[in-house]
Amino acid sequence: MPRISTLRITRSHKIATAVLVAAGSVTAIAATGGASEAQTPQARSSISVEPVAAAGIPTAKDAAAKKAAEATAAKEAAAKKAAAKAAAKAAAKAAAEKDATEARSEKQAANRSTERKAVTPKKFANNLDGWIRESLDIMKKKNIPGSYEGLHRNIMRESSGNPNAVNDWDINARNGIPSKGLLQVIQPTFDAYHVKGTPKKLTDPVANITAAANYAADRYGSIDNVDSAY
Repeated sequence: MPRISTLRITRSHKIATAVLVAAGSVTAIAATGGASEAQTPQARSSISVEPVAAAGIPTAKDAAAKKAAEATAAKEAAAKKAAAKAAAKAAAKAAAEKDATEARSEKQAANRSTERKAVTPKKFANNLDGWIRESLDIMKKKNIPGSYEGLHRNIMRESSGNPNAVNDWDINARNGIPSKGLLQVIQPTFDAYHVKGTPKKLTDPVANITAAANYAADRYGSIDNVDSAY
């Protein structure tokens, strides 16, 4: 009996020692040499070895730590992605606001330029060509028909281009209302067909031309249709 008991204990020691060496650890095994023969089966079975992870084989604790680290890394990556997205959105908004501001500035500048152009009056030469062109500009705004050729042709026939010309021999002259100006207009006709915005002076070149063109449009359709005394 004692020999059999000693043999079993010795085999158990060998097994435990082999396990510890494979795990890379050395664990002291508590056992008594002389009293081994007197130990009961329960005492012998109480000898235990703490589990140690073998080299390269993670324990449950290692797996939990790895999972927690991965979760933290994923959370940080998500936070960085969200921050980058927010920054991109803010940059896009800032760019849009800048573009809108520049567009408003350009529009305002264009409006101011247009207003200046509208306020600045056109300049015309103080000669027959300039008077005709200025009259045509006014006639266009007032929807009075007529062309440069029609005005020039009738002016040359009526006054030879002299804004102070006066007819002192026809029926109108005998009646005390002589024809005057570039297009030889009598005062009553000038007063009736005077174009607002021009001087109220019969011999003013532009006022005379526009009044005569307005009268001719009313009576003949256009000054272009006049080829003789009218």
